[in-house]
Amino acid sequence: MSSHHIIREKQEPALLIMNFEGFDHENLGQLLEWSPTVIVDEAMFEAVDSLGIKIDGVISKSQSYIAQPQTVVIHTEDNPLQDALKFLTGEQYPAVNIITDTFVAKDYALYVERIDIVVFTPFKKIFPVKPGFSKWQTAGEEIEILLEANNLRVDGLIPITEHVFETEKEGFYTMTFDQSFTFIAETL
Repeated sequence: MSSHHIIREKQEPALLIMNFEGFDHENLGQLLEWSPTVIVDEAMFEAVDSLGIKIDGVISKSQSYIAQPQTVVIHTEDNPLQDALKFLTGEQYPAVNIITDTFVAKDYALYVERIDIVVFTPFKKIFPVKPGFSKWQTAGEEIEILLEANNLRVDGLIPITEHVFETEKEGFYTMTFDQSFTFIAETL
């Protein structure tokens, strides 16, 4: 029996690269470790291609974008991120890691219930959490709330500003609030 895992299609989160300028190549390597489906915005195609990464899909305004052999062209008019998320949910992907340089919560809010989303910017890991969210973390880690959390209650976190907290000690922190989800950011 081989020690290699057999990766079944869509078992790993897809990797969507919208913009990876300033993104650490070691972190990129970790996201590519299990050979995910890789989809890139056409503006990033050449940069990603030059790293020797197999690109499975490109989001383009041109229906006849010339990419790598077997690369699917995902057509977009004016919102490449929304069209990529529509494609991934339509193809039944359970999860996606997204590399980008900016984060706007409303761009992802419609998809939180349909696909597990983790957004990576050069310095942050951002993901949605539900009320009662709990996670083990080392002491002194910064946790930022990126979407207003109504009636927020925290345990194991010290407030730094209205939206930024620090873990009190090594161990679990918990947050509860009234809406169905919020987004938090951790420092990479």
